[in-house]
Amino acid sequence: MSELKQSKYIDITTDYGFKKVFGSDTNKDLLIAFLNELFRGRKVIADLYYNKNEHVGDTEDIGTVIFDLTCTADNGERFIIEVQRTAQVNLKKRMLYYSSKLIADQAPKGNRRSWNYAISEVYIIVLMDGFAMPDAGEEKCFLHDICLCYRDHGKIFYDDLGFIYIELVNFVKAEAEIDNDLDRWLYVLKNMSSLNGLSTYLRKPIFEKLFQLAEYSKLKPEEREMYNASLRNKWDAESIRSSQEELLKRGREKAMAEGRAEGEAKGKAEGKAEGKAEGKAEVIKNLLSLNKFSISEIAELSNVTVEFVNGVQAEIAKGK
Repeated sequence: MSELKQSKYIDITTDYGFKKVFGSDTNKDLLIAFLNELFRGRKVIADLYYNKNEHVGDTEDIGTVIFDLTCTADNGERFIIEVQRTAQVNLKKRMLYYSSKLIADQAPKGNRRSWNYAISEVYIIVLMDGFAMPDAGEEKCFLHDICLCYRDHGKIFYDDLGFIYIELVNFVKAEAEIDNDLDRWLYVLKNMSSLNGLSTYLRKPIFEKLFQLAEYSKLKPEEREMYNASLRNKWDAESIRSSQEELLKRGREKAMAEGRAEGEAKGKAEGKAEGKAEGKAEVIKNLLSLNKFSISEIAELSNVTVEFVNGVQAEIAKGK
């Protein structure tokens, strides 16, 4: 496989780049730092363990990476996190399924009574690279922090199951606008492969390690092959996604155009009918004013129903 023209740093939103940076015990301090920024002080991870059942998602999906992690908080609490990079269909339902599986897998084979449903906290974190949150509408948030709450007043109902969606397409801050470590992480995730070095805005030990790890020139030949293949897969997935979005856009535009044409035709027909009715109403008013014809005779002369004549007469009585 021929080598692609490369920037100084790898794209860490590719499958290979993501796993190289975040997917090993050697570099788990990077993932711990990133996850702690996502929790924004609500929870502080002191350590994490990559579970042996780490898996790559459904085989038919492109660009799917899943880390199944057991984390230990600074207060000794243990909880489970699943980190994903995915552009799958039915995204919300899939994430709900994965969270349900992480919960169900905690149940012991026997003696559930003594276990008493002592479920560890479960969090699903989705890094959305190049695609938008389903059903987000015009909302432009780049961080969606979701839990179970009461529909009526928003009070949290259950805080031990959470979903964090990171929508990178909505993170548009320039380097000079970065003002916290979460911004730094999202900026690096989105722009790493286009950067030429570590700027003053990113000069912290954790990011210095990240940049050293992500240097393309430091990859071994076999690692370059894997990265190049991963980069091509990402480009293919983006191309497919762009084509699908373009087809959906054209479909919506066509439907809107057909809807407008149908609406105009309907409006013309309704206007014509309304005008015709108004004309007949004037004729009926004139006939009623003569006091020479019965209601049924006026209906027959005007080619309308008796009910229509009675309606016109009622309008006259109301002074209309």
